[in-house]
Amino acid sequence: MAQLGALVGALISLAHAQKREASFLVIGDWGWDDVAHGNIQSRACQNLIAESMHEAFLELGDVKFVINVGDSFYPVGVVDKEDPQWDTKWRNVYSSSLRSVPWYSVYGNHDMLAEKSTCSNSESEAAQINYDASNLDRFFMPGFSWFLEHPDLDLEIVALDLNDLWAAQTCPHTSCKESCHASLAQRAEVAWDLFYERMENSNASNMLVFSHYPTDYFWAYPEVLGNLSEAVRPGGLERHVEYFGGHRHNVDQESTTSIKPSNSWLVGGGGGWSCDGRQQGFLVGEIFDDGSMTTRPVLVDYCSCCGCWWWWRP
Repeated sequence: MAQLGALVGALISLAHAQKREASFLVIGDWGWDDVAHGNIQSRACQNLIAESMHEAFLELGDVKFVINVGDSFYPVGVVDKEDPQWDTKWRNVYSSSLRSVPWYSVYGNHDMLAEKSTCSNSESEAAQINYDASNLDRFFMPGFSWFLEHPDLDLEIVALDLNDLWAAQTCPHTSCKESCHASLAQRAEVAWDLFYERMENSNASNMLVFSHYPTDYFWAYPEVLGNLSEAVRPGGLERHVEYFGGHRHNVDQESTTSIKPSNSWLVGGGGGWSCDGRQQGFLVGEIFDDGSMTTRPVLVDYCSCCGCWWWWRP
């Protein structure tokens, strides 16, 4: 009994010592379309995940932002800032509470297909680019690749446009195959330069890095994986990195390339296209006053998303 009491006391002391300062949510591959979709047959899955996100938002009470890893508007993206899909696939699906904080975003490959900026590589023509963090009627995306410091949380966000990794599959479906390849290659060069610059110069002890693609797509970039896993701040101080990608439609850490002791997630199970596994949902991240951070999945019933006939279930 004495040992049990000591254990309980230690847990209570730990709980008192570690206080949460803020939280955030992460989602990807969610903009379901009633004409073009994979094996998710209705918006019921996206709606179910949106409802679960709303519940988590209210329960946490301190969500500061949502990270969106792209493929927001299946099948071809939005054509401009007035496209009705902003309503039908985002504003009318996710609660006003969820949209009361910034959605930090990047483009996915499906988002590129109807985009004027895919052919011109011009931010001024990009339907999703929004430089105004206070404009919560749009995503916050102040560039194809970008970063944002949260000094109050000792945290930095780094968003990377890496659609060049999927250019061979994306560009033939655009109206400008050759200029699409050139645009995406240029964006990738800018993205990698930004990544290395921030990893070298940021003083934040926690970094959230995301793109549309999970770490297993970085097989040709071992130095990137090394930077993610052996992240240090200037002066050799320790740093923790959480990396998020989508593209495949599941929520897991097993299918990604490990970057331990940093953390890598696939978070493409947002209900927009198909089920590539049993785990459909989103992530919750929590930031504590001792500088630590945790991330965990919140999953919905896969039968409601994919139909139980997709999986044997005892």
